[in-house]
Amino acid sequence: MKKIYERLQETVYAETLANGLQVYLVPKPGFKQTFGLFTTNYGSIDNVFVPLGETAKREVPDGIAHFLEHQMFAEPDGDAAEKFARLGAYSNAFTSFTRTSYLFSATEYIRENLLTLVDFVQQPYFTEKGVAKEKGIIEQEIKMYDDDPSWRIFFGLLENLYPKHPLHLDIAGTVASIKEITPAELLTCYRTFYHPSNMSLVVVGAIDPAETLRWIRENQAQKSFAPAETLQRFFPEETLADLQPKRVEEADVVRPKLLLGIKGSAPLPEAAAERFVYHRSLNLLLEMLLGETSEKYQELYEEGLIDDSFSLEVDLERELYFGILGGDTDQPEKLDEVLTKVLSEWKDSPALTEKRFELLKRRMIGKYLQSLNSLEFIATRLSQKDAHTVSVFEEVPLIEKLTLADVLKAGESFLRPEAFSRFVLKPVKNA
Repeated sequence: MKKIYERLQETVYAETLANGLQVYLVPKPGFKQTFGLFTTNYGSIDNVFVPLGETAKREVPDGIAHFLEHQMFAEPDGDAAEKFARLGAYSNAFTSFTRTSYLFSATEYIRENLLTLVDFVQQPYFTEKGVAKEKGIIEQEIKMYDDDPSWRIFFGLLENLYPKHPLHLDIAGTVASIKEITPAELLTCYRTFYHPSNMSLVVVGAIDPAETLRWIRENQAQKSFAPAETLQRFFPEETLADLQPKRVEEADVVRPKLLLGIKGSAPLPEAAAERFVYHRSLNLLLEMLLGETSEKYQELYEEGLIDDSFSLEVDLERELYFGILGGDTDQPEKLDEVLTKVLSEWKDSPALTEKRFELLKRRMIGKYLQSLNSLEFIATRLSQKDAHTVSVFEEVPLIEKLTLADVLKAGESFLRPEAFSRFVLKPVKNA
């Protein structure tokens, strides 16, 4: 076990087990709570791949990663969530575009809860009856999200930006796609992506690192896994030429909604630190131009073009990155015009001053430092660590070194009008 970080009164221990499992342990003296997170580098976009032990690529139904997450809780003698409840722990799971995570939070019986987490995720139990029952549950979940305007406009914009890539597909799939899922396909995905070499286990909180690692080592030593293989995933190529500039749809909304998206087209830096700096530079750039402390934001707010629903963010999903900004507005066309002008003429903005940059950078650092009090934040960030990401505790020093020149340089490759797309939801006519 190595110390991979020791600063800001935090220590991170790490070890790669013989089976390839990455283990991260973060003791938090003074905390009573412990948070465990077991994550596989597998999400909703991973639908075309070469299964473990095979040579030909295979395509599986949309939504299968999310379906698998639900099914993992099934056990021959009940449900894994019930075991956590009996141990006084909170448990949950979630699937994103690129990850699936299982978690528990507890103040006692830490060893028992940790081993329960590891064991149920490493012991799949799929039956025809269980899969059929889950289809009904997830179908209702899909329909619920289909009726959510915010969900609809988000994935509608992603479909504009990435019409070929599975990133634009609902994480849960469609009612039609989940009907195609079989126990055999679930097992294929499980064996391929839930191999320890593709997973990480993070434990943060009231723990003794040496003791906790011993529990994990002993547990893993009792299990056998197929030899690890290099994962082969396949994705369609996307260019700016594929982008759809604008779509307008009617929906059951009281007020129109507008989202403007920016498709990242420049290659991301290979080095983890440089990639992090680029990502945060883009977030800072949008904050400087249109964040809630900017003059333009106040101007739009006072004109009634935006309200408190307005937000902006730059998201990075493996090799894809995109910006999204917008919200509710009575004048979507007018807001689109203003936002496009600000983003197209960003170099001339009076908001890009050294003073505002330093202010927003300090604000970003403050939010990070505050987040370090959250066990879930630390665990989630560490679970995402790979060759292209930095450790959560390395992020603050990198932000401290950020310069306005970094922000301006990032903007040169990102804010290109041909990379802009809009999606508008309007109230149904004569409703």
